Amino acid sequence: GTIIDKKNLKQKEINFKNYTVFGFLFIILVMLPFIYFFWNIKQEAFQLKNILIFAAVIISSTLANLLICYSLKREKICEIEPIKLMQPLFTVLLAFIFSFFFQEYYSEKNYLIIVLALIAGFSLIFSHIKKEHLVYNKYLIAALIGSFLFALELVISKSILSYYSSFTFYFIRCFFVFIIIFLIFHPKINSIKNKTKFYMIIVSIIWIIYRIVLYQGYLVYGIVFTTILFILAPIFIYLFARIFLKEKLTLRNMISAAIILACVILAVIIKNQ
Repeated sequence: GTIIDKKNLKQKEINFKNYTVFGFLFIILVMLPFIYFFWNIKQEAFQLKNILIFAAVIISSTLANLLICYSLKREKICEIEPIKLMQPLFTVLLAFIFSFFFQEYYSEKNYLIIVLALIAGFSLIFSHIKKEHLVYNKYLIAALIGSFLFALELVISKSILSYYSSFTFYFIRCFFVFIIIFLIFHPKINSIKNKTKFYMIIVSIIWIIYRIVLYQGYLVYGIVFTTILFILAPIFIYLFARIFLKEKLTLRNMISAAIILACVILAVIIKNQ
């Protein structure tokens, strides 16, 4: 999904603001035919407290998406990805902190699983980080802040997810983000080529599936455990890069993959005890 977004944003005529607006429009259009079958909201969702929490989710999501798109427009993926890999760490730490103050929503106090998540997260970052990444420009700072806001959005979402179906929650979130950024930027539809629109539909489907799976994981297994499982993604990237692209793996990549795999296996064992 990120690679397709970057491919689209590389076009000089595409403004990152317009791209963000139409990105959300296409997500809404893709989901719209299915919303009748998956629409589900419980009465608790309409309590003032929960409406305010959803508003915080929408604001965080709006800012995060704009910052990441701004960063993707100007920086290479190889420069941004090590920064975005901070998101799992932010997510785990925020879930752990929130569990002390909002115990009715969060039960993320399995210290062994939290430690394993942190080890896997740090291992992932160290396998990608290079000396040049220690020098931050405004685009990398935008990616870092965007990653934190995405983590914050996801952790906040957990407290009200049970009042919606995952499909409904994501649809409403995207709908309001679209309305906000559309009113701010007033983009023109002819600013994006038809070929780009096709790729945006594809990437919309990818993000919809990704988020629904993520939300379901949060509801069933909790934030920290789900985050550990999602940290497995780079191992698949390493594997596919080796098989299909014939790329050589560095020693750091292999050590990181082994540590992550060990952390995930241990976390699954602990979770099932």
